[in-house]
Amino acid sequence: MNDKLNQTGIENSTFGNDAQISIEQKIILPFVPKEIKENPHNLPNSGVAQFVGREDVLTQLHEQLQKGDRVAISTLTGMPGIGKSELALRYAWKEWPKQTYRGGICWLNIAESDPGLSILSFAQIHLGLTLPDEGELSDRVRFCWQHWLKNEQDQALIIFDDVRHYQQIKAYLPSQAEKRFKVIITTRNENLSATIQTLHLELLDEEPALALLRSYVTDGRIDQQLGQAKLLYRDLGYLPLALELVARLLKRRKNWTIQSIRERLAEKGLADQSLQKNPNFDAEMTAQNGVKAAFDLSWEALDSHAQQLAMYLSLFALAPFSKSLIDALLSEQDPEDLEEWLTDSLVNLNLVSNLGDDWYELHTLIRVYLWEKLEEFEVKETAKKAYCAVMVNVAKNIKQTLTLEDIAIIEPLIDHLKIAAEEFNQWLEDEDLIWPFVGLGRFYQSQGVYHQVVPYFEQCLTLSEQRLGKNHPTVATALNNLGFLYTSQGKYVKAESIFKQLFNIYRETIGENTIGFSIAVNNLAELYHCQGKYNEIENLHKDALRIKEEELGKESSVTATSLNNLASFYYSQGNYQKAEKNYEKAIEIWLKNAQKYNDIKDYLDAVTALEKLAELYRVQKHYNVAEMIYLKSLKIREKFQGTNSLEFARTMNNLAGLYQAQEKFDKAEILFLTSLEIRQEKLGKEHLDVAESLSNLAGFYQAKGNYGEAKTLSQQALTIFQQELGDHHSLTQNSLLATKMFNAQILLDCDTQTLLGILKAFAQQANLPYTETKLILLEMIATNPQLLQSLRQAF
Repeated sequence: MNDKLNQTGIENSTFGNDAQISIEQKIILPFVPKEIKENPHNLPNSGVAQFVGREDVLTQLHEQLQKGDRVAISTLTGMPGIGKSELALRYAWKEWPKQTYRGGICWLNIAESDPGLSILSFAQIHLGLTLPDEGELSDRVRFCWQHWLKNEQDQALIIFDDVRHYQQIKAYLPSQAEKRFKVIITTRNENLSATIQTLHLELLDEEPALALLRSYVTDGRIDQQLGQAKLLYRDLGYLPLALELVARLLKRRKNWTIQSIRERLAEKGLADQSLQKNPNFDAEMTAQNGVKAAFDLSWEALDSHAQQLAMYLSLFALAPFSKSLIDALLSEQDPEDLEEWLTDSLVNLNLVSNLGDDWYELHTLIRVYLWEKLEEFEVKETAKKAYCAVMVNVAKNIKQTLTLEDIAIIEPLIDHLKIAAEEFNQWLEDEDLIWPFVGLGRFYQSQGVYHQVVPYFEQCLTLSEQRLGKNHPTVATALNNLGFLYTSQGKYVKAESIFKQLFNIYRETIGENTIGFSIAVNNLAELYHCQGKYNEIENLHKDALRIKEEELGKESSVTATSLNNLASFYYSQGNYQKAEKNYEKAIEIWLKNAQKYNDIKDYLDAVTALEKLAELYRVQKHYNVAEMIYLKSLKIREKFQGTNSLEFARTMNNLAGLYQAQEKFDKAEILFLTSLEIRQEKLGKEHLDVAESLSNLAGFYQAKGNYGEAKTLSQQALTIFQQELGDHHSLTQNSLLATKMFNAQILLDCDTQTLLGILKAFAQQANLPYTETKLILLEMIATNPQLLQSLRQAF
């Protein structure tokens, strides 16, 4: 027996590393025919009409396979339907005619058959091996690896397609000693094995997606309906499987438009036949399933906890979401358990994309799939209420004034906040109903993008009235927010209607001698001020002050606010004595309360009023007193708010105006420029406050006689005002006038009568209150009477 074994050369053969073949196994020696066909394969046909968008990945895959001294195992991973199998098949068909793998290419579909038996079958049919008929299956597979073709220099490629778990193939992989074997594994499992090289497959880009559609729909419809085609592949999230299924359907339905199929998909979602594999037409596809069926395979691999987490994640918008939001959404779960379900299950199976830094994202179609699962889930309403509670908390933490740094932090949360406002508002608690809308409003208002705020505030008012009734306090808040928004846009007729409605609600529900009513009174007064209806304003402000004094007392900080408002009215009327008196009263109250209650807000309110008082002194040319107040204010703001704050920048801007009035141009220029720099840094270059700084700087250069620089800056400010407020807003009209003035090259003096005529003409053309226009222009002209000639030319 030993002689016979020595003659065959089997005595020292091994299975795997050191497992010797025992005599008891009765191994039958392989019979190798004299003529074995080189470069054998069992590759299925590829159903793709044109392979697009993956050439760089094919190159990368080949490089990975050819590197290293050991068997090269490259794993193609990615979400279901991304084209892993098609890519592996494409690579094999590309290399086969080149005879890169003269030792053969063996395709093993793990989902359809046992990989070990498939390897034995390939060895028998394509290699002509006579195999052992006894022993463990893994031992018999190792026998195949050892007795593959005679020429051990010829490489062989083994492709394990659609592997769910590493244990499915572990026992059947070639050993490290068999270096001629190259292995490709396709899997949706991100972390199949730490010892295997991974090549993650990404979604198609725009051009390859279009090319794929064109490869099937060859009648020109794609280019004729290019806009709809681009929307289609965005709807499908650039997923190759979905694109191929829809393209095959369009190929068959030659009378269908792309828009019609988009409408079908929007209506039916993953249930639409476009996303299902049709066995009558799609049998040649590499993919075995439609989109939903492909997702089902991953869903079934999840345990119940991971499934619930996945359904909750479908509540988020199609935008990145943070781990902190996930933790807040499922706050009752242990964070470590959540981490395990998220990372080890959802991310590992490519159902959720890990973007790094604890941010994640769902693919368009996966979100649809998970949403459908959620709608079948018994606690779907609980999930939606939990989501709304998280978003309400997000909204409440959005400040009224935001810097660019604040905006950068908040912006990634805005799409998710919109979901609560637009789609889930019925699951918001009554007391929280307005908060998502308020948060969105603050975000856009801080950027001066008022047109994006209007729909949210209008929807908020409608929802509040429908759910709570027209006299509810929440409705009053919604009215108040919308009224201020209309005022800031210069939509005074709409604002007046809103504020009068608010006025009547408070009067009917809580009475006239209440704080709420006084607020409504004050709002209406502020609107009338913008409209120039000065005869009605004083009495409204006095009524608001009286109510607050009666309800809260004369020493209340809220009462000080009414005193401050009344002072501002008197200042606008040129009644400086009354304005000074009321400013001083308000400041005294705020400072007293700030010291008594250690309230920073009262302190800062007092500083703001001090600066208004300084402006009053500036107008009266009490420059030394005004300067002293501004310098004191800067020190206070530096202490509480910092030298890089927007408030500090505003005070610098005001002090610069004072220095300009005194013709201290060097000091003024430094402050104007620094204030502008802070505002641009904090708010961006398109913000309304930046436009204000540009206008002020333009006026400064005009005062110095640098009309070219003034014109440039004024034009920049005008552009911002037009973009953010429209052509008819008072700030836009004032900026337009300034720009016209700076266009003039020759400036002459003008008498008072001519000045008044020009002011009236401008007020009529700009549709602005005459008194307001007069004040604005008189202040500008006071610094340089020679501007009057350009006004004469303009009007």
